[in-house]
Amino acid sequence: MHMQLLHNNKVVIFDRTDFGPSNLSLPGGSCRFDSRDIVLKMDCTAHSVLYDIGTNNYRPLMLRTDTWCSSGSVLPDGTLVQTGGYNDGDHVVRTLKPCTDDQCDWFEIPRYLLERRWYATDQILPDGRIIIVGGRRQFNYEFYPKNLEGSSPSTSFRLDFLRQTRDREENNLYPFVHLLPDGNLFIFANTRSILLDYKKNIIVREFPNITVDDPRNYPSSGSSVLLPINEMYPIVAEIMVCGGAPRGSFSQALSANFVPASSSCGRLRISDENPSWFMEEMPVPRVMGDMLLLPNGDVIIINGAGSGAAGWENARDPVLRPVIYQPWKPMGLRFLVMYPSPRPRLYHSSALLLTDGRILVGGSNPHPYYNFTGVMYPTDLSLEAFTPPYLSPEYSPVRPTIEAIDEVITYGQSFQVGFNVPQFLKYCNISVTIVAPSFTTHSLAMNQRLIMLKVLNVARHQQPGSTDQFEATFAGPSTPEIAPPGYYLLFVVHVGIPSTGKWVKIQN
Repeated sequence: MHMQLLHNNKVVIFDRTDFGPSNLSLPGGSCRFDSRDIVLKMDCTAHSVLYDIGTNNYRPLMLRTDTWCSSGSVLPDGTLVQTGGYNDGDHVVRTLKPCTDDQCDWFEIPRYLLERRWYATDQILPDGRIIIVGGRRQFNYEFYPKNLEGSSPSTSFRLDFLRQTRDREENNLYPFVHLLPDGNLFIFANTRSILLDYKKNIIVREFPNITVDDPRNYPSSGSSVLLPINEMYPIVAEIMVCGGAPRGSFSQALSANFVPASSSCGRLRISDENPSWFMEEMPVPRVMGDMLLLPNGDVIIINGAGSGAAGWENARDPVLRPVIYQPWKPMGLRFLVMYPSPRPRLYHSSALLLTDGRILVGGSNPHPYYNFTGVMYPTDLSLEAFTPPYLSPEYSPVRPTIEAIDEVITYGQSFQVGFNVPQFLKYCNISVTIVAPSFTTHSLAMNQRLIMLKVLNVARHQQPGSTDQFEATFAGPSTPEIAPPGYYLLFVVHVGIPSTGKWVKIQN
């Protein structure tokens, strides 16, 4: 249900705790006792694991409170902060600090949150705080940590926009929240969107409604990305929202009538003087799809269904074919349809970008409780990896390999990347991108962003009888508003083909 890649190349994976026992015991005979659990009050099994990508091993982690439909973000020091959930977990903050000795585990802070956070959205901010927006019947936002020197006081802040966008199916849960280069927040709920100055608690402007009037947030569950920010040119901020379900789809699904999902995508250039939605059509309709930024600036849309809505037994027609969207190509040439996976990935599946450029995909549990047999779409606890076209062997001759890198990058300061390419083609086709890995759940990849850094120089060092070496000089991101402090994956991209990513830390 929830996944986050950490900077030690391990993935935190977790589900809800109130489904009964899992098939993985907690270590050392540990158990959790929860008097409010609706299924099993004494539970000695794990509902969270730490998955090691390199070794393909995992170890169980201890969750004491329910994380169903919660949210998360990563602090500048690499600590995962996970907020809210259900029942006894709705006011809880949990943290997980990456470690190399296999001793780290969840640390829980009961009653830390001021409001009940279930289906809320988290976003890291330029000052290192996390803003927690909305949740079921929560028309407000708050911050973690509550008190930071020079920041807002310890309180929650009204956001009536969330009350106004709630309909009878509550199609404003997990609002899409993106930090913009000007420091304000873009918030999208249902079909409407605003620009919020969270420091002053002021709505700076409201944008036009998305042109196709299909709800996009849970349970209609479209997806959204902030398209890549390119520091080589004047900054453009553009949001893309794709998929979802027509109005009434959730209620119809409860009566076993599965309405075809939306096939529309909208792009909104917020940096324009008078922004308006520009609409496109996906090759196939999709609800509960995950949108992720790829290191070369493309967008992948993966998982989901062709009809219905999010929720138990509420979707049909799994969409097995991922789609690659290339934002910079002309209309009509932007969508590429990929080969299918044999596994339906429906409600409570997830996806995220890995260090090597693959997409990790896991889960699917469209039933109340685990149900592995005798149903149309059994619970699926497997992991698989989708390999984007840029990893095809035919591109090996032009694929860069990073040989040396500055692991700490300061805002606005130059830094060097040493790399090689077997067949170097064009200097003008070298770029460096940094990607903030997402906390992904319920078709929403929180906190993800991609910045194309400014190229200052590319030098070639010819090595007789071996692959030529290159050293590129780039400028660090301009401001924390463009790239909040913390850990990013850095990729060298040559003629659209990315290297394997290397972890760097962005700081003042």
